[in-house]
Amino acid sequence: MFPIEAGDINPEKRIIPHLPAPRWFDGQRVAESRQGTLTEYCNSLMNLPGKISRCNHLLNFFKVRPDDLKLPTDSQVKKPETYLVPRDGKSNVTDITGPIILQTYRAIADYEKSSGSEMALATGDVVDVVEKSQSGWWFCQMKTKRGWVPASYLEPLDSPDEAEDPEPNYAGEPYVTIKAYTALLEDEMSLEQGETIEVIHKLLDGWWVIRKEDVTGYFPSMYLQQAGQDTDQAQSRIKRGAPPRRSSIRNAHSIHQQSRKRLSQDTYRRNSVRFLQQRRPRARPGPQSPGSPLKEEEPPKTERPKPQPAVPPRPSADLILHRCSESTKRKLASAV
Repeated sequence: MFPIEAGDINPEKRIIPHLPAPRWFDGQRVAESRQGTLTEYCNSLMNLPGKISRCNHLLNFFKVRPDDLKLPTDSQVKKPETYLVPRDGKSNVTDITGPIILQTYRAIADYEKSSGSEMALATGDVVDVVEKSQSGWWFCQMKTKRGWVPASYLEPLDSPDEAEDPEPNYAGEPYVTIKAYTALLEDEMSLEQGETIEVIHKLLDGWWVIRKEDVTGYFPSMYLQQAGQDTDQAQSRIKRGAPPRRSSIRNAHSIHQQSRKRLSQDTYRRNSVRFLQQRRPRARPGPQSPGSPLKEEEPPKTERPKPQPAVPPRPSADLILHRCSESTKRKLASAV
């Protein structure tokens, strides 16, 4: 909307200030150098030329919300408000939004990071989740630290169950494996690259329940790609291994008395078989007496052609004269 003032044409002529927030995908020094107080940022916006400081986008940014007029009580715990910026660093005045309330989770066990983009955890650490990836790796922050964390090491503070987990879809969605995986547990599936399967339950920890024919099992979602899409591009996005499963974490300590509710593979398999049987067309059975065993269907019988009547041979002239009536004989004699 304001390409000159925003520095899109010439960055040196930018007059619109940067939003004072951490840049999650840049270095720590860059993030700290760009931070400032919200007061200074708001004052800089209001001191801009009238076409910017009085535009609708800026007026909506300063518009008072109903929640702003309510004073928080002592019992209310205020969650942190975080401003996020795009990964590519490109933004303009139309991208100004209100603060995002992040969800808070607790670490159930110690986690040692294996790369620089991950974040180590200790049992009991409370983190704010910035992004929940379908791969099972979540981008989190804790004070000045931030990085990717396996979702299986985190639990909600209010319940052991993940409320955002969708319901199973036994109709299934077609997917293709973009990387081979060998099962480590009994309820997992081993597949080679390029196999076609059906996803029946997408779980947030990155381990989806898949179906191949009548067999079901867990499989890493980051090794799957929707059928019909480019698999080469999906393979290039695999930068780390599959996240660990909750059942493989040792010394896990939850603050909830009840354990996490999960369906067993037997339940998935029974429900899947029942759904497939209902989807297949059924043959209408004939009337049977109660208690009689089911009879196997006989193949349809082909109808034989009906025999044609035999044509008798033509009688001789003498036989015709011998058997004809007297009237016919007189007519034949007169004609001769």
